[in-house]
Amino acid sequence: MDATTQADTAKPKLTARNFPSAEQEASQEATQLLPAAPRYDGPESSYRLAFTDTDFLLRPELRPVRMQLELLKPELVQQEQGIESTIVIFGSARIPAEALASEHLSNAQASGDAAQIARAEMQLRMSRFYEEARRFAHLVTSRSQTLATPIYVVTGGGPGIMEAGNRGAFECGGRSIGLNIVLPHEQAPNPYITPELCFQFHYFALRKMHFLMRSVALVCFPGGFGTLDELFEAMTLMQTGKCRRRPILLFGREFWTRLINFDWLVETGMISAGDVDLFRFVETAEEAWQILAQDYGLHAGDAQAREFEEDI
Repeated sequence: MDATTQADTAKPKLTARNFPSAEQEASQEATQLLPAAPRYDGPESSYRLAFTDTDFLLRPELRPVRMQLELLKPELVQQEQGIESTIVIFGSARIPAEALASEHLSNAQASGDAAQIARAEMQLRMSRFYEEARRFAHLVTSRSQTLATPIYVVTGGGPGIMEAGNRGAFECGGRSIGLNIVLPHEQAPNPYITPELCFQFHYFALRKMHFLMRSVALVCFPGGFGTLDELFEAMTLMQTGKCRRRPILLFGREFWTRLINFDWLVETGMISAGDVDLFRFVETAEEAWQILAQDYGLHAGDAQAREFEEDI
């Protein structure tokens, strides 16, 4: 008799279950029914319970059900873990830690390949953003632990800037979230994510929803197509009023202004002049934290801080 059955047996009759749980019946199917009837345990059989039949759940017609499950699982787990407020850290999977970038440069210099050396030198310059992401996540996690509602770092769960975010939280003894996605490359959970808060997605759209659902700010480091996709989707939702405005901080003014000519977008009328107020440039972890602390009143007295926590 399993623990669930024992608990049900011990309940008073007025509150006893009227039907077996799905877990009980799935267990019975696995341990009793199918072994007793091996003829019906093959891939051609339709005998399995629908919710234990992987082949059935993976049918194209079941996509709406799979999407619902992918929305529900991280939602329910985060509710159970008490996750209410997050700060999202976006950025490239290809920006390494400074020590690793230095090693790559040494190897490139030993090879004598000029192109390889140039790439490694650029990688070393960009590695400063890994260290800033790491320090920023440390600041957010350590300083928000005194709040009644702590703020948790959430990343895409992979290497590079994502690893730096989870690492910073881990190094100060905090928890952080990783929203991984199945990709052919560059995507496996980094070792710093809190295990019970490490998720895997199939659908990009549902992963993006979970980035934004609990976020009180978005912090974007240099990155490629994926980073730009996440950044501009969030800004579009705020620009159009589909979600509330919240701080968007772009690390590295030089990178972002060389990459995107925001003034030209305004000049050509593609965006309004006020749309550039959706984001602010920052250079250091401390500067980013100060902006968030000021915007949300985190330097205020205890009563005001509690009011802030209720608002978010």
